[in-house]
Amino acid sequence: MPIYTWNAKNRSGDKKAGELEASSPEAVSLHLKNMGLVPDKVKEKPKDISEIFPFLAPKVTINDLVVFTRQFAVMVDAGLPLVQCLQILADQQENITFKNTLRAVRGDVESGLTFADSLAKHPKVFDDLFVNLVAAGEVGGILDTILNRLAVQLEKQEKLRKQLKGAMVYPATVSVIAVACIVLLLVKVIPVFEQMFADFGGTLPGPTQMVIELSNWLQAYIGYMMGGTFVVVTAYQQARSRSLAFRYRTDAIMIAMPIFGNIIKKVAVARFTRTLGTMISSGVPILDGLDIVAKTAGNMVIEEELQATRQSISEGKTIAEPLQGSKIFPGMMVQMITVGEETGSMEAMLTKIADFYDDEVDTAVAGLTAMLEPIMMVFMGGSIGTILIAMYLPIFTIADTIT
Repeated sequence: MPIYTWNAKNRSGDKKAGELEASSPEAVSLHLKNMGLVPDKVKEKPKDISEIFPFLAPKVTINDLVVFTRQFAVMVDAGLPLVQCLQILADQQENITFKNTLRAVRGDVESGLTFADSLAKHPKVFDDLFVNLVAAGEVGGILDTILNRLAVQLEKQEKLRKQLKGAMVYPATVSVIAVACIVLLLVKVIPVFEQMFADFGGTLPGPTQMVIELSNWLQAYIGYMMGGTFVVVTAYQQARSRSLAFRYRTDAIMIAMPIFGNIIKKVAVARFTRTLGTMISSGVPILDGLDIVAKTAGNMVIEEELQATRQSISEGKTIAEPLQGSKIFPGMMVQMITVGEETGSMEAMLTKIADFYDDEVDTAVAGLTAMLEPIMMVFMGGSIGTILIAMYLPIFTIADTIT
C-alpha cells in the first residue's frame, strides 16, 4: 500500500504531522478523524529514488537482520501482536529496502498468511534457515526463543565472514599499492630516464634495458590488459552463475588450495555444526535441517557431501556413518557427532564442535595474516628496489667514466 504524509490539527488547534500507510487518502482522513484530529492536507509520499531505480536500492545486511530479530524477540516476549511489531520495526528502519520488505511482510500477515510464509516471499532478505526456524517457532509457540537463537546464529556467521575478509584486507591493500607504484614508475618515471639516457648516448646495462623495454611494452598494452582483466572477471562470474559444472570445478579447486582450502574447510565445519545444532534444538526435523544446511553451505562440493549424508540418513543410517572418510569433515568432528548420537546430546555436541572450529578459524586466519605480511612487504620492496637500481646503474657508469 502507498504511504501518505498528512498534516492535521487537534481540538486545541495545535498542528500535527506524520506518515501513514493506507489504501487511499480518504482512509487516511478517516483514521485521523478517529484519532480526534482534523485533516488539513493528505498527499502521497514521493517515491524514494531506489524505488524508481531498483539497482540503487541498498542491500539488507546481516547487522540489519540481527538488530531486527533481537528487537522482534523482545516485542514478541512482551506480548505485542505480530502486526504491531512489524509496523513499529518497519517505521524505525533507515534501510529503505528492509523497510519496504517489512511493510510487505506485515501486509501479508494481516491478510492471513503465517509469519514464516510471509517471510518466504522475500528470499533475498530471509533465507531458508531463517524461514524454517521461524516456522518451527510458530508451531512450537516459542517464537521469541527461536528469534534469539537466530540472532546468535547470524552474529556467528557474520563473525566468520569478517574474519576471512579481515585476513585478506592487509595483503590485498599492500598488493594494490605495490602494483600501483610499479605501474606508475614504469609508465611515468621510466620514460623520463629513458630520454635522459638517450641524450647521453652509449650502451645501457642489461637490467636497465630490460626495465625500459618492460616500460615500453606496458605503455603500449596497459589498455588491453585492463580490458582483458575486466573481461576475464566478468566471464568468470557469468560462468559460475550459469554453469553448475564450472561452479563445482572452481569450488573443488578452492577446497584443494594449500592454505586457503584448509580455512574454507574449517569454516564449513563451524557453519555446518552450528546451523544444524540450532535447527535441531528448535525442533526442525533432521532431514529438513540437513537439506537447508546443504543449500546454505556456499560450496557445491560441501553441499554434495551433505546431501549424500541426508540421503544416507533417510535410508536409516546415523549422521556420523556417511561422514566417515570424508575429505572435508575431519575425523574428530565425526567422532564427536558419534558420541553425541549415542548419548542423546547431539545439540550440545554440535555447539561444542562449532565453538572449537571457530577458534581454529581464528588461529588459521591469524597465521595466514602473519605469513602474508612479510611476503607482501618483500615483494613490494624488492620490485620497486629492483626498478630503481636498474635505473641508477647507467648513472653510476657515467660517474665512473667522468672520474
